[in-house]
Amino acid sequence: MNSQDFVKFALQISMMLGFALLFGQLMRRIKQPAVLGEMIGGIILGPTAFGLLAPCLFEWLFNSSTNVVVVRDASIKLGMLFFLFVAGLETNLSDLRKMGRKAALIGLVGTLVPIAAGVALVYALPRDFWGEAVQDHFFAFALFVGMNLANSANPVLARILMDLGLLNSGIGTMCMTATIVDDLVNWTLFGIILIAISPDGSVDATSLPLSIAEVALVFVLLLGVGRWVGPRTMRWIKGHVSWPSGFITVTAVVVLVSASITESLGIHAFLGAFLVGAALGGQEDEHQEAYDVIARFALSFFAPIYFISMGMTTNFVTNFDWRLVLVILVAALVSKLLGVLLGAKLARMPIDRDAWAIAFGLNARGATGIILAGVGRAAGVIDDRIFVAIVVMALVTSMLAGPMMNWLLSGRIAESRGRYAGRGRDSYSAGQRDAGPSSQ
Repeated sequence: MNSQDFVKFALQISMMLGFALLFGQLMRRIKQPAVLGEMIGGIILGPTAFGLLAPCLFEWLFNSSTNVVVVRDASIKLGMLFFLFVAGLETNLSDLRKMGRKAALIGLVGTLVPIAAGVALVYALPRDFWGEAVQDHFFAFALFVGMNLANSANPVLARILMDLGLLNSGIGTMCMTATIVDDLVNWTLFGIILIAISPDGSVDATSLPLSIAEVALVFVLLLGVGRWVGPRTMRWIKGHVSWPSGFITVTAVVVLVSASITESLGIHAFLGAFLVGAALGGQEDEHQEAYDVIARFALSFFAPIYFISMGMTTNFVTNFDWRLVLVILVAALVSKLLGVLLGAKLARMPIDRDAWAIAFGLNARGATGIILAGVGRAAGVIDDRIFVAIVVMALVTSMLAGPMMNWLLSGRIAESRGRYAGRGRDSYSAGQRDAGPSSQ
């Protein structure tokens, strides 16, 4: 990279961060997650708006140097490894034992029903409705659509519950625990989809047993063994390296090695980073200071750049197919809501306002949905039209979750705020600040 390339790279990152900050703050002002603003900022900064209004300047800044594009994309992918490591840290597997059968049923049924609905939808509609790009790997594409219909955004849901003052309530714990099951099922399926696609882009359903075995092995090594060995190893490392800088370096090495292992297996580096975080998550607080440093930098620098870049990858106007968007959106809403409510019914919970609130909370796709769509597009599982439809679905469902939960839980929220008012505003503000990393 020469001097001129570096100038372009620095200008690109500066503009992307600036737009991410501006539109992220605008979303926060209307009580929405910052990631939605970052995506909108990317759409405006990309070929949809900036590329249309000033095509020459857009091409010069973002597309005129292959070296800059390669470095930028590699930097963004590297940063997302640490974002997903942080997301994994928030996946506290011990909560599954605490909440037991109810949360497990809501999470499992609320995930499997949309997956089945997505596969059925893909095969029910004419094959040409989905476009030429997916015909060679139609089965993998059907699984991918089902996975995106089933996905729930853990960070977005955490931010909504935090804003409502219900993050640490019974219903908040139920929601967050159910997303653990959702995450594990969806990331497993995602790994199977990617590893089942051969280099020529074809897929054979008969290859799935081997794919499942490989993904299961990765889960056992990174999640099972890692959860047993990881905390003990980290405690030993803490006593032998500088704190917290040396400990952060060791953590970064573990994340990168795990990501390289999963990438080399054809799954995806993101899955490795997520599983390492899940293996180390929910442990004692002695490592929290070091993890907070990683979390704040990942959430403040790398994550905004990634979500801005997702909005810049395609033209959201020319690739907007209203029929496709409508089909994906309606299928996502209906299948996820009914799946969660069915899970609640099987768990012998009343189908009341609380159950509907849980369903709308888990219906938010947010950052995770956008990440999955971006990786699927890069892997050739979907084309630009389907990518745009999935991103629009993720944005709409995320924006819908907060207002619906606020309306359905208005009585609980008033009661919770009354308790906080009794304790004093300072303690409530401190709690909000402490929950900061989930703001994406």
